[in-house]
Amino acid sequence: MYPSLVVFVLAFSLATLALDNGLMRTPPMGWLAWERFRCDIDCKNDPSNCISERLFRDMADRLAEDGWRELGYVYVNIDDCWSSMERDKEGRLQPDPDRFPGGIPKLAKYIHDRGLKLGIYGDLGTHTCGGYPGTTLDKVAVDAQTFADWGVDMLKLDGCYSNVTEQAKGYPLMSKALNATQRPIAYSCSWPAYQGGLPPDVNYTQLGEICNLWRNYDDIQDSWDSVLSIVDWFSDNQDVLQSAAGPGRWNDPDMLIVGDFGLSLEQSRSQMALWAIMAAPLFMSNDLRTLSSEARAILQNKVLIGINQDPLGVQGVRLLKEKSRIEVFWRPLVDSASALVFFSRRTDMPYRYRTSLLNLGYPSGSYKVYDVFTEKTLPVLKHDTYFTVSINPTGVVTWLLTPTMHWGQAQEAMKYNFVEEAIDSTFL
Repeated sequence: MYPSLVVFVLAFSLATLALDNGLMRTPPMGWLAWERFRCDIDCKNDPSNCISERLFRDMADRLAEDGWRELGYVYVNIDDCWSSMERDKEGRLQPDPDRFPGGIPKLAKYIHDRGLKLGIYGDLGTHTCGGYPGTTLDKVAVDAQTFADWGVDMLKLDGCYSNVTEQAKGYPLMSKALNATQRPIAYSCSWPAYQGGLPPDVNYTQLGEICNLWRNYDDIQDSWDSVLSIVDWFSDNQDVLQSAAGPGRWNDPDMLIVGDFGLSLEQSRSQMALWAIMAAPLFMSNDLRTLSSEARAILQNKVLIGINQDPLGVQGVRLLKEKSRIEVFWRPLVDSASALVFFSRRTDMPYRYRTSLLNLGYPSGSYKVYDVFTEKTLPVLKHDTYFTVSINPTGVVTWLLTPTMHWGQAQEAMKYNFVEEAIDSTFL
């Protein structure tokens, strides 16, 4: 199927119902504690790196002061292990007083005062995955109201220590309970990840009506193998997953681990580019206080963020998987623009990959090409002209393409996507 036809088909299919809270019309962006800090609660020996009020204030400061907020990274998300081991006398969840002495409402105010949003973690079950109090079916309404009263802006609801029946009741019930609070709280469901991620066990039409985003697959680990396993699963099942995503309802391949310990510079670029193509939520899990300039440049790449935040909201796909271990990914964007990622799974040496836009399914015409990572404009490319890209081992070459006849419209539309600041001086 040609890319242009895919756009038409997907635009039609995206008219299906989505959660009616009006939130997350583009993939959410922010910072999430779990992968980098896990369940570290040893505040006596390492107070700056434990799951505590101080950690989340520090990350909020960095998002607000280091240019992240203006790019869209606005969520500061608490994950597991934040609560006391007991509910209060009214049956409500409560934070551990030693690690959150000011309470969650005070932390929420600190975050909101910096133009950011607070996310929190819960679990539909008797206990969270870390062993803290969970949300059983009889506690769904009280927990939703507690989060609303605290000023929470997003809830991630996990599924440890629950069964299929409880999940089928509880995830829709929490959606209704959050809406009933009349506070706009974005809702992340882990439901499909506990049911294998695929139909018939997962009903993506229903998910799109009750959740803003959902975890489909395994937790990411700080390793290249983990990134590859996630990319493989999403690509192998893209025919099912692509139509499930759209404005207000997103597949979530899990956190960005750029700036941690497991990825090289090339692999970090690859994860960021592939997550942008997949219309994935961009939740960094790293230490923003010590982030390298190289990692920051990747995560703050305005054109790549613009691709991720494209308002058309179509999840990209893998077009080709070559014997050379080169893969090509494509995503349609507003006003006939598109993004291409040439991805190398090789580990030996740079590979020179030769093809044409015609071979990749592009219709007749000429295209302006911008290389996202080198930040350079390439010569105008005709659809049937062969070209060669040199891709580093485990790396990517990422292009933004616009038909020459549509360049003016694309420029106007991309103002929403932060693209014009990076490319106006280059293209015009």
